[in-house]
Amino acid sequence: MVKPLTFKGDKKPKKRKHREGEGEIDNQISSITARTEAASALTPEASHRRAEEEMPDDQSWVSADVLTDIGGPIVFVLPSSPPTCIASDVNGKVFASELENMIEADPRTAEPHDVRQVWVATKVAGSEGFGFKGHHGKYLSCDKYGILSATASAISSFESFLAIQSPDTPSMFSLQTRGGEAETFLTVKQSGVVAKGGSTSVEIRGDTPSMSFDTTIRIRMQARFKPRLKANKENKAREKISRRELEEAVGRRLEEHEVKRLKKARREGNFHEEVLDVRVKGKHDKFAS
Repeated sequence: MVKPLTFKGDKKPKKRKHREGEGEIDNQISSITARTEAASALTPEASHRRAEEEMPDDQSWVSADVLTDIGGPIVFVLPSSPPTCIASDVNGKVFASELENMIEADPRTAEPHDVRQVWVATKVAGSEGFGFKGHHGKYLSCDKYGILSATASAISSFESFLAIQSPDTPSMFSLQTRGGEAETFLTVKQSGVVAKGGSTSVEIRGDTPSMSFDTTIRIRMQARFKPRLKANKENKAREKISRRELEEAVGRRLEEHEVKRLKKARREGNFHEEVLDVRVKGKHDKFAS
């Protein structure tokens, strides 16, 4: 089950009992607050480093680097100028939404400011494709004419997309429609017509027959769902054990090298075996003295 989507700055919701019949995504998503104040003092490079260092329990956003990263809440950053992303309204209309939360207008630092910009990515069972569920509980879909919508309540081939990593540009992907069955890709078509707000009009379609710059999409995701960062968090959690707790487990005072040994064992998953060894060693030392 995917946890309800939250962002930095949101108030922590009170815990509630799970009710039968709830979907995998809680549609009652709390309001999103912009996080530009703290980020404004950082360069894009500093932002990347901070996101990598922060614990996945927070609501920081990072880029998916490989296919296995894709999961949980995501934002599709399109190759448009200015940067936009794929969004959907409550009626299932899909459109390009201009991104506001960026550092120095760098799309590599993009974060959503509107819940309509967020999709939840899940693997489609029995295939290599992904399904993307919107904030309103409906799936992103592309029909045989290349028209996008988000009105489907379940995943068929039209709601399945095959993500193909760009061979030339790191952390960029192309989305092939029909889970790879159709030889067409999601693409951006940008006209010179000025839309409301002074930006050029951006159209998203799914009928381009080949990959190009206009089909390359950056996928931004919450750090807590990124496998490598998640593993780092679990390792750090295993490290968090006090000397007193270790000594209680062993039953005696420990030397500094024994504390380091047991903390390392806790990270590597053989903690209980090492505790037994340290206990035995302590008994031998006692008898030897």
